[in-house]
Amino acid sequence: MDVYIVGVGMTPFGRLPEMGVKDLTRQAVNDALGDAGCGKPAVQAAFFANTVMNYLENQVFIPGPIALRAMGFEEIPILTIENACASGSTALWDAVNYVRSGAGDVALAVGAEKMNVGDKQRRLAVFDSGWEVATADENYANLMAYGAGVDIPPDTESPDPRSRFMDVYAAYARHHMREYGMTQRQIAAVSAKNHRHSVHNPRAFYRKPFTAEEVLAAKPVVYPLTVPMCAPVTDGGAAAIVCTEEALSRHGFDRSRAVKVEACVLVSGVDRKPGEVEKQPTCLAARRAYEQAGIGPEEIDVAEVHDAAAIGEIREIENLGLCEFGAGAELSERGETAIGGRIPINPSGGLESKGHPIAATGLGQVFELVSQLRGECEGRQVENARFAIQENGGGSIGLDAAVTVVTILSR
Repeated sequence: MDVYIVGVGMTPFGRLPEMGVKDLTRQAVNDALGDAGCGKPAVQAAFFANTVMNYLENQVFIPGPIALRAMGFEEIPILTIENACASGSTALWDAVNYVRSGAGDVALAVGAEKMNVGDKQRRLAVFDSGWEVATADENYANLMAYGAGVDIPPDTESPDPRSRFMDVYAAYARHHMREYGMTQRQIAAVSAKNHRHSVHNPRAFYRKPFTAEEVLAAKPVVYPLTVPMCAPVTDGGAAAIVCTEEALSRHGFDRSRAVKVEACVLVSGVDRKPGEVEKQPTCLAARRAYEQAGIGPEEIDVAEVHDAAAIGEIREIENLGLCEFGAGAELSERGETAIGGRIPINPSGGLESKGHPIAATGLGQVFELVSQLRGECEGRQVENARFAIQENGGGSIGLDAAVTVVTILSR
């Protein structure tokens, strides 16, 4: 069954002290409904993603029904989704499969996150449950060993509080440096490219351009990462309305602006050895997605990938088959992943610039790609984009993300 995204909405991402979860939800959903040209009665089910209300606001149960009832949704099924940083994409996966199943023909996926609540240390502690808490020290040690074998220069680790997942991303980076010869400057080139893209994104938190030299000279986090290479903790919301082919006509949706969901694949990770790169969850999901869509990676025109740190972009474009394993850093340094290059990656500015409100992140990526395929991105527009791919990972088990979603969209 063909499924389409007919409406998208997204708040600015950033520190938004005047907005709570209900406000972020309301703005994202109303914008998506307005974009689709429909009212709330058209929505037959809603999938609400959130990860931190239980920890930061003690709202352990029913955050979805609470947030959506406040803006007038009643009676319909409302499900709350938590899948770490892939929560928003998981909500989309649920919405797509709901309408494909025939249970209904219009569904809402929304993610909203209020992360700037309380002190910084408490906010960062949220990420400690991104892996199995009972084995946290063992998890950490295994991932640090994955990145061993690279000399760490002195004075390249900040004493400031940080999420342990930045240490994990640094370990991924050092693994790539050891295995493929990637340099810190190449990581900086990715970050600089994304910050240049973000200048043209009015919803991005950071909109300041950086050169690779400025990224390298910035305050260190943990080697080889510096502050501009890492996503800031942000608030935000994003939403999408999906429907069936039959609903396009029945509800009067504008077919010229509808974006087809060619594939939406969710996988969990597998146990693998470090050298078994093709068993990484993004590789597994991408292969299934390309098969469902009936295309190959060479046909992708634009991508949004999960870059909580800049090394994440390098790893994921390799895992998506957009280049060979080990070639992502050089591809980026040559400018092929910039707007105007062979395969533009993260034209939104990515998480490094846009921000990373956990449960809204995946749907924020979808917002960007839908806008790109419609030709509505102005200064950051990728010309003549027909196929787009999105990758969003969450949590950590073993060497990889615990869950990954890969979505392919087309016009």
